[in-house]
Amino acid sequence: MAAELDYDLILEDEFDALCLDVTGDAADNTSSKPVKYPAKLHARRVAAELGCDSGLVYLPGMPERLLEDSDQPQQFRQRRYFLYMAGANFPDCHVTYDIAADRLILWVPYVEPREVLWYGAKPSTAECMRRYDVDEARYVTQLPKYLSLWTSAHRGRTLFALHADQAPVGTDPDARLNVSLLRPAMDRARVVKTDYEVAMARRANAVSSAAHRKVAQLLLRRLRSERDVEAVFAAVCTAAGARDMAYPVIAGAGENGSVLHYGENDQPLAGKHTMVLDGGCEWHGYASDVTRTLPLAGKWTPRAAAIHAIVQRMQDECIAGVRPGARFDHLHMHAEDVAVDGLLRLGVLRGDRDDVLRAGTVAAFFPHYLGHHVGLEVHDVSGALPIAAAQGLGLDGGKRAMVTPKDSLRMRADRAAETSGHASSRARERQDLRPNMIVTVEPGIYFCRSYLEGYFLDDPVHSRFIDADVLEGYYPVGGVRIEDCILVTRDGNENLTTAPKGEELLDVINGRA
Repeated sequence: MAAELDYDLILEDEFDALCLDVTGDAADNTSSKPVKYPAKLHARRVAAELGCDSGLVYLPGMPERLLEDSDQPQQFRQRRYFLYMAGANFPDCHVTYDIAADRLILWVPYVEPREVLWYGAKPSTAECMRRYDVDEARYVTQLPKYLSLWTSAHRGRTLFALHADQAPVGTDPDARLNVSLLRPAMDRARVVKTDYEVAMARRANAVSSAAHRKVAQLLLRRLRSERDVEAVFAAVCTAAGARDMAYPVIAGAGENGSVLHYGENDQPLAGKHTMVLDGGCEWHGYASDVTRTLPLAGKWTPRAAAIHAIVQRMQDECIAGVRPGARFDHLHMHAEDVAVDGLLRLGVLRGDRDDVLRAGTVAAFFPHYLGHHVGLEVHDVSGALPIAAAQGLGLDGGKRAMVTPKDSLRMRADRAAETSGHASSRARERQDLRPNMIVTVEPGIYFCRSYLEGYFLDDPVHSRFIDADVLEGYYPVGGVRIEDCILVTRDGNENLTTAPKGEELLDVINGRA
């Protein structure tokens, strides 16, 4: 089958060089100078979050590694905290930032000519100075001497590292090493994106959206299996210059769409009603996260159309609520309200609306959080206090954070307490949205037979609110999820995702657009 496919790729024009003044954060700043990765700006942000006026931040990049019992290399993926501070996306680098001197140094490997013959060159120090906004680029062979001299000359000053096993070798044994403060400081710095980072995320979303559009265009003409869908999606991204996926492509047809992180992608499309396509590429390390649910026959079956309409309303209304100061847990609860109303109308849920909400039964069908931060990770750091994340009530886990009936009830209890002026510690620790955060809004409704039968249909608390006979007719729908990446702006939001959805998606699938 693969030999017969002609993906007929039509690529966008080359992405123009960004024009941004990366020394500041103003959205309207422009510059005619070639843009560099804003490493110095990021380093200063980290220092500000550390609240220190002296000390040395040290971060090692990812070394080149071989597969176990093999002479073949592992696929390289740069350490994200290092990438944030340095921008260098190749192995065996290090970065140091002297806070008091405001001096950022990138340390890069020297590549001998015989290694160039086999593996090619890595950027030289001169090239790194052109690419990254650092004060110096030096070869890593000089790093031990630098660290020894710095720690000797700055006795009593702190050396900040992410983890104890990432502490640099060759430092003064009396150096004050701190491995507890840097990561939370970097998380707080990373959660609000710089304009450069927003531009990278915008481009990642543009490429991913083009790939979603191409899948929709070819769906009825060429595609016969989940693997065909994955192949087209990856081909478009790769041809556009985005070789790395932010996460494995999910192409779940029929009941496979009810598996949140389905990954086999090996089943035929024939005989299935819908397909959940969740795919996003990276652009220069920055992720996108985009999901569309497609009708495999070019039009919705009545039950799939009804569920899709509920999820689309969930998303539309929650996106409208994204603005500075908004609380994501409140948006999640609104999505739950919309889901309950819709499922009651369809007869999948039954009984009194308030009773259904008080039981948390909606979590049977909407079992994950509304969204998560996006940046250097697809499920990016949130900068929130750990307790909220651990309880699945922040944005840290996103779709990977299970929302159980107890979680749903706890969120509602906390909101009620806030309204009455008695906010819990959990509620106080939750995060308000701020300008230049990027979050997903990805509501979904799923009919996962194993999950529903295993936890809800035999539970007297929930089974009285679920009509099992009506539910039986919805299992073939599988799942419906719609997901966009949303930038919080000063006065509201901007949807960075341009993949077709709604009526436009149907028009693309059927060749009308």
